[in-house]
Amino acid sequence: MFQNKIFLLLLTLLVWPYVAAASDVAPTSTLRAVYLATNPAQAVRDPANGEIRGASADLAREFAKRLNLPLKLEPSANPATVIEAIAKGEADIGFVAYAPERVGTVEFSQTYMLVQQSFLVPENSPIRSVKDIDKAGYRISGGKGDSVTLYLARNLKEAKLVETDNTPADARKKFLANEIDAFGANRQRLTNMLPDLPGYRLLPDSLFGVTQTIAVPKGKPQVLAEVNRFIDDVRASGFLADAIKRSGIIGLDPAPAGYDKR
Repeated sequence: MFQNKIFLLLLTLLVWPYVAAASDVAPTSTLRAVYLATNPAQAVRDPANGEIRGASADLAREFAKRLNLPLKLEPSANPATVIEAIAKGEADIGFVAYAPERVGTVEFSQTYMLVQQSFLVPENSPIRSVKDIDKAGYRISGGKGDSVTLYLARNLKEAKLVETDNTPADARKKFLANEIDAFGANRQRLTNMLPDLPGYRLLPDSLFGVTQTIAVPKGKPQVLAEVNRFIDDVRASGFLADAIKRSGIIGLDPAPAGYDKR
């Protein structure tokens, strides 16, 4: 009898931290994850079968698997709605880029991936490199609230920033109306836009890599620690690099351990 009690005690000590972590991360017993519907660098919905695939989708599935929980993975309209869903308790984790302007209502994990940003310009534009964009008279554009737009707002010194409504259609409209000289976004998103913009080209270099993170509710340090441990593990095991490769998305790099350039 005594030996049985010792066995049960040891079993409880082994199992309890894992169960507690799962219940802390996902209090509804389902891991509810949100990602940016407009950002192919995170995930895309396969038009053939409706499956959500991509690096962030693979990470969400792996995290749920390790927590032994079902996953509910849903798209969200923009970074603000991702953050709002987590802050309101409607989602447990969210895939969103860190930005100083987004700090306050959620906590951000360490960086797990870098998404390279560049620009589309007219074919005859004198802009040949990202180094050329910040000059007087240029109208440089990005989607409202997008990471590259927040970066430009902080860093442009001479060029004028023009926001779009965060749709490719509005960027195309502004180009054709000669209202902007360059439009910035991640390299995959820009590549996807090129077929609808004949006579335009993608700059060969990148402005910077957006730091992709996993956002969690504020005031839950144990959840943040669990997410950071997960990122450490998938980076070290090669799962993260494989997920990025499987995605087929251009301009993505795993963030090295200890990367903190935000």
